[in-house]
Amino acid sequence: MAETSTIEWTDATWNPITGCTLVSQGCRHCYAATLAATRLKNHPSRAGLARINAAGETKFTGEVRLNKDWLDQPLRWGRPRRIFVCAHGDLFHESVPDEWIDRVFAVMALAPRHTFQVLTKRPERAREYLSSLLLEFGQLVGWTVRFRDAARKAGALLGDLSSIRATTWPLPNVWIGTSVEDEATADARIPHLLATPAAVRFVSAEPLLGPVDLMPYLFIVTHDDDAQLECVCSDAPMPFHDPATMSPDDIATPRLDWVIVGGESGKHARPMHPDWARSLRDQCVTAGVPFFFKQWGEWISASEVEGPGVHFHFPDGATVRRTGRALAGRTINGRTWDQVPAQKGSA
Repeated sequence: MAETSTIEWTDATWNPITGCTLVSQGCRHCYAATLAATRLKNHPSRAGLARINAAGETKFTGEVRLNKDWLDQPLRWGRPRRIFVCAHGDLFHESVPDEWIDRVFAVMALAPRHTFQVLTKRPERAREYLSSLLLEFGQLVGWTVRFRDAARKAGALLGDLSSIRATTWPLPNVWIGTSVEDEATADARIPHLLATPAAVRFVSAEPLLGPVDLMPYLFIVTHDDDAQLECVCSDAPMPFHDPATMSPDDIATPRLDWVIVGGESGKHARPMHPDWARSLRDQCVTAGVPFFFKQWGEWISASEVEGPGVHFHFPDGATVRRTGRALAGRTINGRTWDQVPAQKGSA
């Protein structure tokens, strides 16, 4: 937990739940597992949650932990900020009980001044949980009792609980995102994300380990088959509709609101092809979706930064060189991309 963060796309981190399990290759060199197995291995919030294997790689054990003393932390942060929720775990991990998730959402409901960014590799569970709450929200008394109880357990002051009754759903200050690393994980996870009730839906393509075509998820699909937009990022025309249109009769599929892209960092970092990041930038520009480039990671195109270093050659001839995260930087063709979506009321 930290009131400030070095993660470029957020302002602070909040870890009411820690611990996780590897689900795909994007998890293979998880920085949170590394911290839990090394520098934080004796901290009560991390002890026993991760181990170093014979290959020198760190892995979470699958145990998850509720850090009760940290639950009310955002309620004590006065200055509004963007908060990355469960940066060292997954709120929707299969071992996290709904009761814990209730407490986290109760705190987020009680802190509308903050924007909470929930990132998961398990969007199918997020979809199930949040969809069930959307149905339950119609029964206001039951929903209010459930979350007032969760808020009490999270340490909320009694005077704060009255605001739960006035809460709208989905919470306008909670953004739901999913992590992807290649086309397969994007196609498996993003449809669940788009079907999840959320004010803002976003994708974090980090570490980016392969090319990803997000065009089917960046445009609102409509019932007007004649509305087409030719895109240089795709061989086929994509269904398109003005995202300002809010009529349910015109919108068949909600689009992504934000895309974050980054290469891998750390001792075991795998290289990212420069064109993978540039393609996602171009796709977002074409769709008018905010794009945030977090970093190149340990590797950068050999043509962009001169000097010594280990080289990696992709099959198409592109060459990247290991320079380290700091030297590789976070600009694409000389420009920094720090776009962030505007706060929405609901979706």
